[in-house]
Amino acid sequence: MAGVPIAPARVLAWTTFALLVSVVVNADGVGINWGTLMSHPMLPTTVVGMLKANGITKVKLFDADPWTVGALAGTGIETMLAIPNDQLGRMSSKFKHAKKWVENNVTKYDNNGGVNIKYVAVGNEPFLKSYNGSFMNTTFPALKNVQRALNKAGVGNRIKAVVPLNADVYNSPGNNPLPSAGSFRSDIRTLMFEIVHYLNSNGAPFVVNIYPFISLYQSASFPIDYAFFDGGSIPVNDKGVKYTNVFDANYDTLVWSLKKAGVPNMKIIVGEVGWPTDGDKNANVTNAKRFYDGLLKKVAKKEGTPLRPGPMEMYIFGLIDEDQKSVQPGNFERHWGIFTYDGKPKFPMDLTGRGEDRHLVSAVGVKHLPSQWCVLNEDAKDKYKQLPISVNYACSYADCTPLGYGSSCYGLSQNENISYSFNIYFQTMDQDVRACDFGGLAKITMKNASQGSCLFPVQIVSTGDKAAVARILVLAVSVLMIGAMVFV
Repeated sequence: MAGVPIAPARVLAWTTFALLVSVVVNADGVGINWGTLMSHPMLPTTVVGMLKANGITKVKLFDADPWTVGALAGTGIETMLAIPNDQLGRMSSKFKHAKKWVENNVTKYDNNGGVNIKYVAVGNEPFLKSYNGSFMNTTFPALKNVQRALNKAGVGNRIKAVVPLNADVYNSPGNNPLPSAGSFRSDIRTLMFEIVHYLNSNGAPFVVNIYPFISLYQSASFPIDYAFFDGGSIPVNDKGVKYTNVFDANYDTLVWSLKKAGVPNMKIIVGEVGWPTDGDKNANVTNAKRFYDGLLKKVAKKEGTPLRPGPMEMYIFGLIDEDQKSVQPGNFERHWGIFTYDGKPKFPMDLTGRGEDRHLVSAVGVKHLPSQWCVLNEDAKDKYKQLPISVNYACSYADCTPLGYGSSCYGLSQNENISYSFNIYFQTMDQDVRACDFGGLAKITMKNASQGSCLFPVQIVSTGDKAAVARILVLAVSVLMIGAMVFV
């Protein structure tokens, strides 16, 4: 939390972070989302060294954690901070709460050699239909209070409060998929009109998250080529305007919605756009590379869309895989990163958009746990009746999504599936020997348990103290629970 005294070790880490980073020009307008919902996060210094090496100079965060934000001081990296949805009620209730948040998280760092803060994201996709209106009454008041606090702090002319929204806030009625039929969703139309006029009057952009992958994921009849940019799909004709990919069509549906709301020239920033590499039959490295190749070339050429030709500003989603994200939308949620959990690039790509493929630069100095794995003990057949319970338990605390249909580990044998579950739990619990027991059903091996294209990972040494404490608590409970199961 803001205002907490800074440990000397973190001060040193932040100083190192600042020394590592310099501004390297990359594809104009391209930033990246840096999420931290992972069991074993890398040090911010390590991550930013990776950003610098790959020429990434714009970052969008999902909170304002002082360890991360403070580390950005002196780097020149343009930053979008965020206020999570669970704080919207507090921000909206009283202006003093927003004022205090801005003091602790913005003005604290807004000085010579500080953090280059450009935006404050008030919530994240708060009007998703799946939230059932939970943030309908708090988002707009929170937005106004935060912008007012920025203004009062004397920074509102250059730091803007925004609301990143999912593309589901606008749609085309009925079965009409044409952009020109688009308008803001009927249940939030009045509210959206008020928000966009407020943002526009403050010179703030509309921040939208667009996911062509989700369009493909949600509809079996969706033409797969329409999700990409290489011209393989049949064009959609909208009053003489032709669309060859769903990204352009979606973006221009927003353009039409803004026009109908009375702010036709409002600036648009794509807050999230990307392609996952696991957790679904269409989430793989091949498709991700195809998507990014087309997207980045489009940005580099400043093509824009049919209704908004020219430069675009966007943030790739995301930087690193996050094994603790909710999988309610789908197993792919934990696999959006262009880097693996340990900071390795997943595929060659050219962030400049010139088509000059190269492997991105890996994170430096990442330490892994010992090369050992936890697998099924096939000699414990007398205890096999406990396997379903043990596997379900392991996968409730660790990431087993690669085992799903069409995913990277789909097709393993039954015993290999069990071993994967045991190993990922063992790694998540920092290879504690008690995490590779399961009542005698598991054993530790020094032989790499990976099978074909299915990686049985070895986890990195964690740098997140709170996460480590949580894992210890989980492990203590699991030892007791699984021990009790054996005697049932």
